[in-house]
Amino acid sequence: MDGEVIIGLEIHCQLNKLNSKLFCGCSTKQQGLEPNVMTCPVCLGLPGALPVINKKAVEYAIMVGLALNCKIAEHTQFYRKNYYYPDLPRGFQITQYDYPISSDGILIVEADGEERLVRIRRVHMEEDPGRLVHQGSIETSKFVLVDYNRSGMPLIEVVTEPDLRSPKEARRFINKIRNILEYLDVFDGSLEGALRVDANVSLRGGHRVEIKNISSYKGVERALLFEISRQQNMKRRGIKVVQETRHYDDERNCTITLRTKEQAEEYRYYPEPDLVPLSVKGWESALREKLPELPEARRERFKAQYGVSDNHAKVMTSEIRVANYYECVAGKCDSRITATWVADYLKGELNYRDMDIKDAFPPETMIYILDQLSKGIITDKGAVEVIRTILDEGGDPKDIIEAKNLAKVETNITKVAITEVLKENESAIKDYKAGKAQAFNFLVGMVMKKTRGRADPTEVNLLLRELLECT
Repeated sequence: MDGEVIIGLEIHCQLNKLNSKLFCGCSTKQQGLEPNVMTCPVCLGLPGALPVINKKAVEYAIMVGLALNCKIAEHTQFYRKNYYYPDLPRGFQITQYDYPISSDGILIVEADGEERLVRIRRVHMEEDPGRLVHQGSIETSKFVLVDYNRSGMPLIEVVTEPDLRSPKEARRFINKIRNILEYLDVFDGSLEGALRVDANVSLRGGHRVEIKNISSYKGVERALLFEISRQQNMKRRGIKVVQETRHYDDERNCTITLRTKEQAEEYRYYPEPDLVPLSVKGWESALREKLPELPEARRERFKAQYGVSDNHAKVMTSEIRVANYYECVAGKCDSRITATWVADYLKGELNYRDMDIKDAFPPETMIYILDQLSKGIITDKGAVEVIRTILDEGGDPKDIIEAKNLAKVETNITKVAITEVLKENESAIKDYKAGKAQAFNFLVGMVMKKTRGRADPTEVNLLLRELLECT
């Protein structure tokens, strides 16, 4: 289809759960440190320093390949990718080229109710370069600082075929990759720089543009939306889109030209002479047995074990921390009610505040809230108010219930409130008698308002209908 959007991704993920870097013994725990302190002659590329492969990193990379339904190579090899950039101290990057650790994978992503089968061309290993720090934007910065703490961090790069058709699909795919890696416990996506994306985008029949180093999940969708709009506008004006590499400016929400697109030949790949070819024959079966329960399997187990809906199971297993949180609460409360409160209410409140589940209150607090709800001490609205208060201000749920007077009112108080509402809204009573259903809903709302949300909605409905019949 002419003008159809075509997207392929190159997703770089740090294996930051490892204790040491890919080719040296320096620690991977470099977040928040002073610049250039977590380095050694190897990751600084000093003359005579030789790399030594981290065996655990190879195991992690194979496990990622298995989780992405890839074929695992029995033999693999590292190459030198030659280019000059200040963050690359050797003048080349040690990566994989002709012999990646795994290839030919498949992953299904859902968007707008449809499933998209995305082919994974390869998953290969490489070292991370250092980090460039600009003063302001990349266009206006008067100087660039280089921090080599990140240099040599173990990376995997997941390269897809151009099978994605929208920015939303791309964001969903990246989130799914992140989720799988966190289930494997090889990656912590909450750390700065843990995941970076290069996105290739074109309109069918046009040239491909690469957007480099998008450093946030939401940024990928925004960058693609802008770039697609830019290319569509150029096509309408009869301007040819050139093949190039562009940078996404997150603050200005636009892409800017960096350079013309390089070809693979320009990197002068050749086998890394300081690392012999690596045989991993026989590793696959042993590592497959170590694979943990992955998101799809956990989703099916939640439906079978806890009797939750497919949608709730999908929401809760989309993040391992949410899935773990749910199981902690469901072990002490009704599992279906827990699913509603975790997947709908708690997740909704967290998303509204742009918070993560790790920023929420502990499962024990949710257990207490649901216990008060099941005993009839508070209403649904009261429980929501407790959750919102804790997320915004902190505090103990018992104290919040007392301080905000959220305990459910007794039946006689509800009856008094209904009587007062009926006296104050005679026109609504006439509308109800005339068959207007919205009049009844209005009266229920007024009762709930008068009781400050502490009345039981079911009880209000029953008592209100009884009193209306007598009016």
